[in-house]
Amino acid sequence: MRRLLGIAAAIALATTLAACSGAADGDDRPHIVVTTNILGDVVANTVGDAARVTTLMRPDADPHSFEISAREAATMRDADLVVSNGLGLEEGLQRHLDQAAEAGVETYVAGDHIDVLDYSDGEAAGAPDPHFWTDPARMRDVVDGLEAAVKDIEGIDAPAVEDAATAYDTELEKLDQEMTDSFGRIPEQHRSLVTNHHVFGYLAERFDFRVVGAVIPGGTTLAAPSAADLRDLTEAIEQAGVPTIFAESSQPDRLIQVLADEAGVDVGVSELFTESLTEKGQGADTYLSMMRANTERITSGLSPGPTE
Repeated sequence: MRRLLGIAAAIALATTLAACSGAADGDDRPHIVVTTNILGDVVANTVGDAARVTTLMRPDADPHSFEISAREAATMRDADLVVSNGLGLEEGLQRHLDQAAEAGVETYVAGDHIDVLDYSDGEAAGAPDPHFWTDPARMRDVVDGLEAAVKDIEGIDAPAVEDAATAYDTELEKLDQEMTDSFGRIPEQHRSLVTNHHVFGYLAERFDFRVVGAVIPGGTTLAAPSAADLRDLTEAIEQAGVPTIFAESSQPDRLIQVLADEAGVDVGVSELFTESLTEKGQGADTYLSMMRANTERITSGLSPGPTE
């Protein structure tokens, strides 16, 4: 009998702990689950202390291919709001997003709240480009829509959300101006970008860059370049005369280094943070620090030397 009472007590305790899973003790704030770590940071800054935010994607991961556990999928289905990038970015996560929506979970798809660009060339030509975060003006649109969605959550502290969102929008506006000023120092003839794959379409449109090409021809890192792709891109690099090509921090830069060697010209290779935030202290652990680091590296890599 004593043993049965002990088992019953243990079950009761486990049930109580399960009800608090993922939250600090006594934390009854609304729960927002976010797919990518870039959006996770943006959401956390937009809502402030009004909600607890769980980000599924680990630092330095690839948003096209990362997957989640069964427990994390259950967390999505229990959330007050699920925030995703959309536009085909979360390829390894889409079925879980669909299941959460089918279960009646409120969702906010950031890509539904911006002016979407399509890929202009390669295998993905005509498909929507999901990399809108390279344009801080579009991220301000995301924050505007997110603020409204969060304020609709039952039990949310709406004034606190409004204050946090306003403060963060000011930071994004400041970032936009910093990028405008920095890129303005690059002569027009030097504003050509080559990267691992097509990431900078929105940045190119916003700040008047030309995307010469990408080592990986499609819009996803799951694609692979052919020998013909590399030859065509090598010719484009030679014709454009770009001084630097850019490798992404979330991928090995072997392919882009091979391309630099194959071009037969003096081309530098600079690393950018493009699709994922880093661990703390690694140079891009917030959206703002990621964009500032990239701005400095692009400006430095494409600006002419003192003799040019």
